[in-house]
Amino acid sequence: MSRKYLIISLSACFVFCVAALNYNKTFEIAKNIEIFANVYKEINANYVDETNPAQLMKTGIDAMLHQLDPFTNYISEVQIENWRIALEGKYNGIGVRAKKIGDYVTITEVYKDYPAFKAGLKVGDQIVAVNGQDGKGKESEDLFQIVRGMPKSEIDMTVSRPGEKQKLTIKLVRDEVNIPNVPYSGMVDSMTGYVVLTTFTENAGKNIREAVKKLKAEHAGMNSVILDLRDNGGGLLGEAVEVCNVFLPQGQLVASTRSKIKERDQQYKTNNVPFSSEMPLVVLINKKSASASEIVSGTIQDLDRGVILGQISYGKGLVQNTRDVGYNAKVKLTIAKYYIPSGRCIQSVKYENGEPVHLPDSLRVPFKTRNGRTVYDGGGIKPDVELPDADYPDIVQKIIDQDLIFNYCTDYCLNHPAPVDPKSFQFAGYDQFIDYLKKKKFDDHSPLEVKLDEMQSINAKIKDQNLTAELSSIRNELEQKQWLELNKYRELISNIIEEEIVSRSFYQEGILQKRMSHDPVIAEAVKILQSKDRYQKLLAKP
Repeated sequence: MSRKYLIISLSACFVFCVAALNYNKTFEIAKNIEIFANVYKEINANYVDETNPAQLMKTGIDAMLHQLDPFTNYISEVQIENWRIALEGKYNGIGVRAKKIGDYVTITEVYKDYPAFKAGLKVGDQIVAVNGQDGKGKESEDLFQIVRGMPKSEIDMTVSRPGEKQKLTIKLVRDEVNIPNVPYSGMVDSMTGYVVLTTFTENAGKNIREAVKKLKAEHAGMNSVILDLRDNGGGLLGEAVEVCNVFLPQGQLVASTRSKIKERDQQYKTNNVPFSSEMPLVVLINKKSASASEIVSGTIQDLDRGVILGQISYGKGLVQNTRDVGYNAKVKLTIAKYYIPSGRCIQSVKYENGEPVHLPDSLRVPFKTRNGRTVYDGGGIKPDVELPDADYPDIVQKIIDQDLIFNYCTDYCLNHPAPVDPKSFQFAGYDQFIDYLKKKKFDDHSPLEVKLDEMQSINAKIKDQNLTAELSSIRNELEQKQWLELNKYRELISNIIEEEIVSRSFYQEGILQKRMSHDPVIAEAVKILQSKDRYQKLLAKP
């Protein structure tokens, strides 16, 4: 057989095999869809108890997607509004955040200049009814399904307000609520600008550029910038490129994406002239900084453009897209992985219970920054300067979770004048707060107390009087230890209380202004920027 005919025969064989494989895969998909549909119909028709068809289907879809990655999700029709808020940073409603405290949903934040603010709703208001529907026992999402609606439409809300004997009925006019992705920008000192970006929704890059530009125009002595991406879970990839472009020159590669279909691979470069490609920059990240936050911080690190400060980031190097699947539902699925300028992908390679597990550097692949510094792939952005984990101690988190600080501040604001300035406000009533906790019978339920409860339960059956006395003595000691531990965190808890109090008059901007005065991470960033030698050494070739 000639060489020509051999090539033709092998080519034909290859085409046939590919076609056969595609046929088999198509057949398997069709077969299993039919099996799934038949099982679904049989359960709905014949199961002994009544079933909820929509919930049953969602459970099945969620279980299927659970086999993939944590970011591939089914978005049902009732979840669409929350998805839109996360994507666009806006929704049609009244402009509040709320949570269930006790029997009623309680307003915990009011967005300035939106319907709730204009109508006079206040933090601490309990929602008793909406349009005549009783609010008792309702979850916040149940009420918000009613509260959200077409702009200019009206709703009647009945609230119970602390300090007021009579319930208040307030008429609100719905409108589009645009949650700002840059809630605050200001000066830490005469030379250092500070800008917070909470999410990469539409116009994030434009808003960062305008905020930095405005600070420079108003403060001619500004010669450095802190960009705060802590707790920023990401968003639009294009906006990450635009944020980078504020500090990187035109035409700079920021990220590339790679999928299983090579033709879909893309590169993302900066398109505009930067605000400044030289001004010293510190980017703040923590373990909740993810996705687009990691593109920005990772790119800045790879190009040695600025210092990354904080804790190792989340580790999400996957690109998602959404597809309509009918009846106003969508599936959000991973379509590619992204890579930053050094060539590394920061996607975590190991998960436990849906959370990434960060591997030691010895198990990760090394890459080089532009200056030759070593960085690693496979699990988040490791800061150039690492600081201790900023999570609250357990006992402090328990006070927050039990809404004791929130409720105390509601009472405090009823009996004290509002702060005049968020930055200078000082809370001087810590001992009174401790008295409040004692009055509310706060108990931290430490692990030792849990074990003690078990022992007392056992002793209640055997009724050993000596042991009863000893266990009682131990409980008293643990209770005293609880109050001593709270005194140890006096400064931290006072800071949290101050932020909550100023939020009642100055909203989210007030919280961030107050936080600047006592945030150790911001203080460290300022130290780095004020020391030219240290800054340059951190970015220099080793």
